[in-house]
Amino acid sequence: MAADEARSVSRLHSEEDMHGKHHSTLWGDFFLHHVPCRPGQYLIMKDNVEIMKEEVKKMLLDVGSSDLSHKLDCIDTLERLGLDYHYTKEIDELMCNVFEARDQDLDLTTTSQLFYLLRKHGYHISSDVFLKFRDDKGDIVTNDARCLLRMYEAAHVRVNGEEILDNILIHTKRQLQCIVDDLEPTLQEEVRYALETPLFRRLNRVQARQFISTYEKSTTRINMLLEFSKLDFNILLTLYCEELKDLTLWWKEFQAQANTTIYARDRMVEMHFWMMGVFFEPQYSYSRKMLTQLFMIVSVLDDLYDSHCTTEEGNAFTAALQRWDEEGVEQCPTYLRTLYTNIRATIKAIEEDLNFQNNKHAKLVKGLIIDMAMCYNAETEWRDKKYVPATVDEHLKISARSSGCMHLVSQGFISMGDVATSEALEWASTYPKIVRAVCIIARLANDIMSYKVEKHQTILWCLQCKLVQKNTAPPQ
Repeated sequence: MAADEARSVSRLHSEEDMHGKHHSTLWGDFFLHHVPCRPGQYLIMKDNVEIMKEEVKKMLLDVGSSDLSHKLDCIDTLERLGLDYHYTKEIDELMCNVFEARDQDLDLTTTSQLFYLLRKHGYHISSDVFLKFRDDKGDIVTNDARCLLRMYEAAHVRVNGEEILDNILIHTKRQLQCIVDDLEPTLQEEVRYALETPLFRRLNRVQARQFISTYEKSTTRINMLLEFSKLDFNILLTLYCEELKDLTLWWKEFQAQANTTIYARDRMVEMHFWMMGVFFEPQYSYSRKMLTQLFMIVSVLDDLYDSHCTTEEGNAFTAALQRWDEEGVEQCPTYLRTLYTNIRATIKAIEEDLNFQNNKHAKLVKGLIIDMAMCYNAETEWRDKKYVPATVDEHLKISARSSGCMHLVSQGFISMGDVATSEALEWASTYPKIVRAVCIIARLANDIMSYKVEKHQTILWCLQCKLVQKNTAPPQ
């Protein structure tokens, strides 16, 4: 035991670990001192937003009696400005009206917008709506840049087997890339953003910030909507900064007590940004903070198992987490005992918060940490034994789960209170097909980027397994 402790201490203070030192965070204590606006300004913004919310609600009632194209533009504008979460009921009613009127004779631009919004909101609409626009060669030809952009966006809500949308995507992307430099500045900006990240895949707050700038330049803008979107964006930004202040205080204490700076990346701000992609709305402030804490612990475990602990230490630490009691960690070196204590303290605090909120799922929170540790430990054993799974499927049995996406779904619902039933959470824990698909996509995306950036041999990528399976040399 003493020899193990000595080796651990030596490695902990080594200037060059298996992967070298991680760069320090760019943020430091920024959010401890950053004040986006004064309290008085914040209250004024809140008051003005409440007035504007009612004005927009009246506007939506008027839109209900307008033509289909006007309905689509109104919904689209609210969603791009990030204001739609205030009007879920009103927009649902408008979308119902849109669906009922979908068979009207529409031009290609409006048809593309209709198709995109109906699919986005979960309505069934066939891609056959585009068939009537094909020429004698079976192509859909247009030189209108706005129309091409709408078609490009619509093609991203396709499903497998929709050949016409596959062709639209290829054609419109090529066309937009060819003409983008010649477009007027505002449309050029929209097209560049779309080619970089299609509308359907953008985070709400990132999209809102970008479109506010675009909408401000529009000659058809509604000034009240523009002002509303700016105020709403800044109100949420102020809330996010408060959350990051709380999280910075927690993370500094966790880092100091668990001494994770030697082997773990400081990704706290990044993790909070990820959780804004899960839920950005103000009512889910606690959810964002809870998930940021949980997945920061997961990030620490990822770096620990990936680049620092030995197989023996990993086995002992994983067993301790599975036991989840005071005695479970006695066989671990000091640095792991300290980490274990701080992980349990954070989970206990989260459980107490959830219990105070009368959340009946609090006991399920620690399952995330235990399951992820088990996955990472299995990957560590592969690494140290230099074992390469024979097939991608064998690799994915472990690595898909270690992407964390399954737990992001279940823990997200847990954090939201009574939104999910015990039965729904039980179903999610069975690793159903839809969750497995998300996990696989996340794993493959992660492995492709890891291979490009890191190219070290301590991680066994799914990509490597595929190359071994095909008896192919890795790309240089």
